[in-house]
Amino acid sequence: MDRRALILSGIATLGLTACATTTPTSTAETAPGAAPGPTGPTGEPAQTYTMEEIIQQGSDALGVAAESVGAAVQKVFQDYGQPTAYLAGEEASAALTVGARYGQGLLYMKGRPTTTVFWQGPSIGFDAGADGDRTMMLVYNLPDTRAIFDRFGGLDGSAYFIGGLGFTAVGAKGVVVVPIRTGLGWRLGINLNYLKFTQRATWNPF
Repeated sequence: MDRRALILSGIATLGLTACATTTPTSTAETAPGAAPGPTGPTGEPAQTYTMEEIIQQGSDALGVAAESVGAAVQKVFQDYGQPTAYLAGEEASAALTVGARYGQGLLYMKGRPTTTVFWQGPSIGFDAGADGDRTMMLVYNLPDTRAIFDRFGGLDGSAYFIGGLGFTAVGAKGVVVVPIRTGLGWRLGINLNYLKFTQRATWNPF
């Protein structure tokens, strides 16, 4: 009887141990409503820049007083609102009726890495000469820095000249880019057909 009781006791102990081992595994497999993992920066909506931020950055990028930048930026904000990114850099252009523009700068987005960007574009108009300028571009509806690498065509009726700064607007696929240029750089800006943004420099403006 002692031997039989010992065997039954052992079987019961093994059964309890097996239940204790398998129950957590089963619960983990069937637990409903498991929390998803983090989406990361690219899964978050793009943040925007305030007018005060753009005026400060524009004054530094263009090398002019904040008051001069403020008048132009205020007009852009009235038309397009707060940008999701901005690009600061330098460019050079030349024309003899038909011309071309080349530039390089850094693209800034909140929560995204700063990206080096090159741009090129043809121009046509009654103009001749060459110039180099500092440029700041406000970018709207840009979901991610990679979306800037595209060709942007000019928007009709978008040429302005305020406070010594000239700016136009180009767009593609819902993204709008508004280049703001200083001084003589504006003269060819209003004749620009489009801008092409690339990851590497190229001499081909098309």
